[in-house]
Amino acid sequence: MSSYLYRLARFAFRRRRTVLAVWLLVAIAAISAAQLSGGKTNDTFTIPGTEAQNAATVLTAKLPAFSGGQSTIVFATKGSAKVSDPADKAAIETAMSKLKSVPQVVSVVSPFQSRLVSPSGQVALGTVQWSAPATSVKDANLAAVADAMKPVQADGVQVAYNGSVYPGWRTVISELPELIGLIIAFGILMITFGAFAAAGMPILGAIIGVVTTLMGITALASVLTIASASTTVALMLGLSCGIDYGLFILSRHRTNLLNGMTPEDSVPLAMGTAGSAVVFAALTVIIALCGLTVVGIPFLTVMGLAAAGSVAVALLIALTLLPALLGFAGAKVATFTRLPLLGGRAERVARRSAADPDSPAGAGWARFVVRHRVLMLIGGIAVLAVLAIPALSIQLGLPSGASQPAGNTQRQAYDLTTEAFGAGFNGPLLIVGQDVRSPAVTARIAAALATLPDVAKVTPVTTQNGISLIKLIPKSGPSDAATTTLVNTIRDDRTAIEGQTGAHILVGGTTASNIDVSAKLSAALPVFLIVVVGLAFILLTFAFRTILVPVKSILGFLLSMSAALGAQVAMFQWGWGQHLFGITPAQTISFLPIIMLAIIFGLSSDYEMFVVSRIKEDYTKNGDARRAVQRGTGLSARVVTAAAMIMFSIFVAFMFTSDPTIKAIGFSFAAGVFLDAFVVRLTLVPAIMAIIGSRLWYHPAWFARYVPDPDIEGKRLAGKLGNGELVTAGGPPSRG
Repeated sequence: MSSYLYRLARFAFRRRRTVLAVWLLVAIAAISAAQLSGGKTNDTFTIPGTEAQNAATVLTAKLPAFSGGQSTIVFATKGSAKVSDPADKAAIETAMSKLKSVPQVVSVVSPFQSRLVSPSGQVALGTVQWSAPATSVKDANLAAVADAMKPVQADGVQVAYNGSVYPGWRTVISELPELIGLIIAFGILMITFGAFAAAGMPILGAIIGVVTTLMGITALASVLTIASASTTVALMLGLSCGIDYGLFILSRHRTNLLNGMTPEDSVPLAMGTAGSAVVFAALTVIIALCGLTVVGIPFLTVMGLAAAGSVAVALLIALTLLPALLGFAGAKVATFTRLPLLGGRAERVARRSAADPDSPAGAGWARFVVRHRVLMLIGGIAVLAVLAIPALSIQLGLPSGASQPAGNTQRQAYDLTTEAFGAGFNGPLLIVGQDVRSPAVTARIAAALATLPDVAKVTPVTTQNGISLIKLIPKSGPSDAATTTLVNTIRDDRTAIEGQTGAHILVGGTTASNIDVSAKLSAALPVFLIVVVGLAFILLTFAFRTILVPVKSILGFLLSMSAALGAQVAMFQWGWGQHLFGITPAQTISFLPIIMLAIIFGLSSDYEMFVVSRIKEDYTKNGDARRAVQRGTGLSARVVTAAAMIMFSIFVAFMFTSDPTIKAIGFSFAAGVFLDAFVVRLTLVPAIMAIIGSRLWYHPAWFARYVPDPDIEGKRLAGKLGNGELVTAGGPPSRG
């Protein structure tokens, strides 16, 4: 592989104008396709195979008027005033009547029609039924709902919203974290390289890659259903992997230049050595993301494939466009700039590192770890194990209004409803009866449901087209374990509930759907982990030609993943970070562990490849296993530190939002990257490799005979260069 990458880089370097033109044309073509196709991502998705989804399908086919989203409007008064006072009651009824003329509204029920007025007379619930699913309700129509309520608010009545859709329900994902991340990335790269050309090169390549990918995803959205979150994940990984890959190759190239090589000789050599590690790192990330297909949830499958495409483009950019850009830059990547407060430190460190790889701080840390390898191994594992303990208490679910900030309208509605009526009114269940021929059958089913534990209220809604719809209010909240137990009880005992009616019931609604999604994701997690880890094990075994390296890599990842998940549970589920992060303790988001597995596994593979490939390269040259661990870790420490700090900063930037879900995701990813890079890859990995020694690289004779050697360390490349085989590869140099 190293020889092929060498030839490819030399070609791209010499034909840099052509390569740059091709990539610009590809980017322009992707942008044009996105604009002409009119494609747009959306948040409409289904979870096939769940009962709640089956119930929604039945409603769509038989009772379409009740298949759309629903809004709950909470009215509340203060002091001695009551919602039933003549003036307030008239204002509420007038406002609710106005909603009947709002487009997409099917029905409106005022609190006084449904008698949903609290015993104190100070809280009342109105409902709005929409004809379209929540994600398809137009923002203009939601704004009309808010406008209709303004006269009520002017009379001193508090108005808050809840339900599957309501004014202000959409979470606006800001591009500010990515912008902040790019600024931080440039700052870190400037400190790392001390040169504008070197700092800007990885970022420029990453930007071209993500623009091409995101425009391609937008174009595909004209023919496929792609969730909006897919672009966020693709952007996040496209930037991170693009910068990481460029950083690793560029670091090797800059060292070559400082050691006296010409740019035309240095670029192909850097690609032939560092490029092999980049290829295997990218393939490992792509495997992890494609592994989301085994979950069986379409929107996660599309998200994984979109992100995998983003990483694949980042890899192609690193292998082709980066050598071309380095050709244009020439020796400028080794031209240093004096930075404020740092002066010429970057240049001194770079030149000293190139001349004496044992001199930088990273090499000193590597020597310390190797010298105290047993203590560092035990200490590192102990730290991660302690952090992982809370993960044993993880409770998966989807966020409800209870987890929102205090000033959020959904949180206000949730608290008012809970205080006045009970937590269950925030998450009603919809019981859909099939083959129901009369309202009497509906009443019999409703009566049977009312006898179950944890049931507060059962209300028959309608019986039409052989379908009955019953609203069931639990005593417990939508995120409580008791509600999950109730849903499972109804499903397990459905035969007794149906009795001799001939009906067949399904449990649906937003609360049941959230329970089903969490259950499906929990069941898919072990399968996903086995598939991803298994495929990564095969790939890493092929790359390093030993079993112990991938075993060590995977065990290290599982440790860092468990520790990061444990920290998230402690901070966001147990509430240790309640005041620090301004959040309300809540269940762990059900899709977080799977997304973490895919993304953190991918990033940890980058760091593993960067560190271990340098160790193997030194071991192949010198044959001293412990010395190779010191040298390889020291040479890669600065690059891994820069790459990890860039991603850590980007993820931390996501925590400066008001949305608790995004805060939890940002914290989990930041903790995962930090622990994996600094505790696992730069501490535990060199410690265990120093303990095992040369036995780590053992492989049986049959393995050497039947499994091709990818030459990840560039040994055969060095031999070919020494024999003059590759000196003239790629043709004569081009001008410019």
